[in-house]
Amino acid sequence: MRAEALALAAAEGDEYESLLAAASVLRDRSKGKVVTFSPKIFVPLTNLCRDFCGYCTFRKAPDEPGAKTMTIDEVLRVVGQGKALGCTEVLFSLGDKPEAIYPEMKDFLAREGYQRTLSYLYEACRAVLEETELLPHSNPGVMGKADLQRLKEVNVSMGLMLENISDRLMLAGGPHFNAPDKKPAVRLRTMEEAGKLRIPFTTGILIGIGETWEERIDSLFAIRELHQRYGHIQEVIVQNFRAKPDIPMRDHPNASYDDMLKTIALARLIFGGNMNIQAPPNLTPEKYELYLNAGINDWGGVSPLTPDFINPEAPWPALQTLKQKSAEAGFDLKARLPIYPEFIAQAEKFLHPSLFSYVERLGDAGGLVKGGGPLGSMPSIHCSDSSAI
Repeated sequence: MRAEALALAAAEGDEYESLLAAASVLRDRSKGKVVTFSPKIFVPLTNLCRDFCGYCTFRKAPDEPGAKTMTIDEVLRVVGQGKALGCTEVLFSLGDKPEAIYPEMKDFLAREGYQRTLSYLYEACRAVLEETELLPHSNPGVMGKADLQRLKEVNVSMGLMLENISDRLMLAGGPHFNAPDKKPAVRLRTMEEAGKLRIPFTTGILIGIGETWEERIDSLFAIRELHQRYGHIQEVIVQNFRAKPDIPMRDHPNASYDDMLKTIALARLIFGGNMNIQAPPNLTPEKYELYLNAGINDWGGVSPLTPDFINPEAPWPALQTLKQKSAEAGFDLKARLPIYPEFIAQAEKFLHPSLFSYVERLGDAGGLVKGGGPLGSMPSIHCSDSSAI
């Protein structure tokens, strides 16, 4: 299968079109003509981080403009605003172990009564659950078994991007140089521990950062191998690198659109029809709807309130526009929870018992957002040509 995937990566012309078509057919057989998204509030709990990735604009040092660690009150305030708009997911993103290198973070945590950022994250998630009844999904970076186990009590799902399996990208001049938490073996270990603990997990790859097609495909197979062993991967993201003026990789070319389509199609063929494959629409604003040609069935988290703090230059599409473009391509846009329906159906296996009632309160009989979430108040869209792509 790996050799076949490598051969398909070189597809051009008619072979390239056949690759996309095969991925679309495979998706349709399992997922039909529904494409989902998660209405979310993006909460950047802290943008301090001990890693220095060549493509990151999120991380800050304490003395840089924009450096910020949110208080619990600030978290609850923005989550309350998102709840009023119909959001159901609270996505916590934060830097990896900032207290390991920044005394300022240690001081903040001490003032709040904590020693570690992951302990503070737990408290933020608990407060969101109890005060707002919305569903946390945390992406806090590399974690060990004990932290994963504790965070499972207050998160319906969690995530960690593998990005790439290649150690080569950690060498001097590479995108992961001076980023100890991007070591592939360490990230795979976190993902494996999540599997052992039966945590519904989101992961994926970042393309266009200097990797080869072989490294890209090997990364997808590494994720597939973990899922085959533990069955806990609920979603695989294919995300494209975008150059920005204030990053070390500012002169690096963006991932090409054809590379995105080809990688999405290969991911669909590698993982099969049942896996949820996602690509972010805001990172290709001019023609993201064509990702449906390559086999995606999910747009990821889209917020009607908060920006994408990881890619602040790339605003989310308006939900009405996302719905319209999906409909024009022949797809019905539906709002989902941060835990996918197939994992809700196995809640006794994958969900901490204390979270059952929260999911039941927000989910409908099919495991999607009750009442449609933000889409529930939107008019229906009828297209003159709603045939499949």
